[in-house]
Amino acid sequence: MAAIDESTGTGISFALTEEQKELRRLARTFADREIRPHEAECDADMRHPADVIAKAHDVGLMNLHVPEEYGGLGLSAFDGLLAGEELYWGCSGIGTSITANGLGAGPVIGFGSDEQKAKWLPPLIESPLLASFGLSEPGAGSDVAALKTTAVREGDEYVLNGSKTFITNAGYADWCVAFAKTDPAAGHRGMSAFIVPMDTPGVTIEQHLEKMGQRATDTSAFALLDVRVPVENRLGEEGDGFKIAMATLDFTRPGTAIGGVGVAQAAYEHAVDYAKERVTFDLPIAMHQGVSFMVADMATEIQAARLLCWQAAWMLDQGLGREATLYSSFAKRFAADTAMKVTTDAVQVFGGYGYIKEYPVEKLMRDAKLFQIYEGTSQIQRLVIAREIFTPKD
Repeated sequence: MAAIDESTGTGISFALTEEQKELRRLARTFADREIRPHEAECDADMRHPADVIAKAHDVGLMNLHVPEEYGGLGLSAFDGLLAGEELYWGCSGIGTSITANGLGAGPVIGFGSDEQKAKWLPPLIESPLLASFGLSEPGAGSDVAALKTTAVREGDEYVLNGSKTFITNAGYADWCVAFAKTDPAAGHRGMSAFIVPMDTPGVTIEQHLEKMGQRATDTSAFALLDVRVPVENRLGEEGDGFKIAMATLDFTRPGTAIGGVGVAQAAYEHAVDYAKERVTFDLPIAMHQGVSFMVADMATEIQAARLLCWQAAWMLDQGLGREATLYSSFAKRFAADTAMKVTTDAVQVFGGYGYIKEYPVEKLMRDAKLFQIYEGTSQIQRLVIAREIFTPKD
């Protein structure tokens, strides 16, 4: 988390510890050397970046939140943001592929028994395995309680049937936390969560979805047909699924938001460099007020989004619960919309060249759009914020 400057004694400090600075440098160097050389190819070919994921695993940039007792680093939400922004600066598609284990393994870290953690977490540290978060369905995205997948108990097993879609890394995952209704009549209170190995009979990848942006991340749809999992693969009790899903998303939301900051930062840097080089009317376009003011707004909004993400993560690390949820929504809403605005403005700075695939900002604009959609749309974040504002406090 952000350090308190001992010289001041009290108050707020935005200083980072030396360890945090080194983590940030490591992630930026990795993004520059290992991610950016592959971003255009992976985007164009919709190629799963397995080689880059393996290298990220080797240098310790995956599974940052796995507790130390299970072989991980046990880093805070804030620490994860520092690395995440740099990876997404490199390429948000590849960055998502690397960081998505935080979401996939999040329910196990937060709600698994000691036995479940000991079984499922250490292999993630030992090898570059992937885990997925199986919540969304064709008819259940923002309206999570509408999911149709069922889990029926038969003795010491559950039998799962249903469909999942928009699942990050599912096509290459070793296992998935799948959410299903154990009591369909109970709405969201009837949801439960299960660890499902993806090689279990009855699990079928139906489609690798072709996306507008973030094409280097596998996003797949899969079916569950009479999939049998043992009772010991259930996380928590029956009916705990909604609580597990929402708590996991609360923890990961600032990390998703900071991805938007990373994309915006990349677009801003490209725009600044181009504005210095491009000459019109005998002047670099950076000297024209219309462009310089646009770039100034980019810089301001990126920094505001970054600080909202930092604050939300810090609050999560302090265990501030409902208040942290509100600030996570502040961060996600503002960072996502900032990423879309900044990348659109970067295309404008490049003019006609910005609309051509040969130049980098076209890809960044396509990548940015997803931040307004996944892990809670910008409209859902506004709904959460408004609800928190108008709900009476105890």
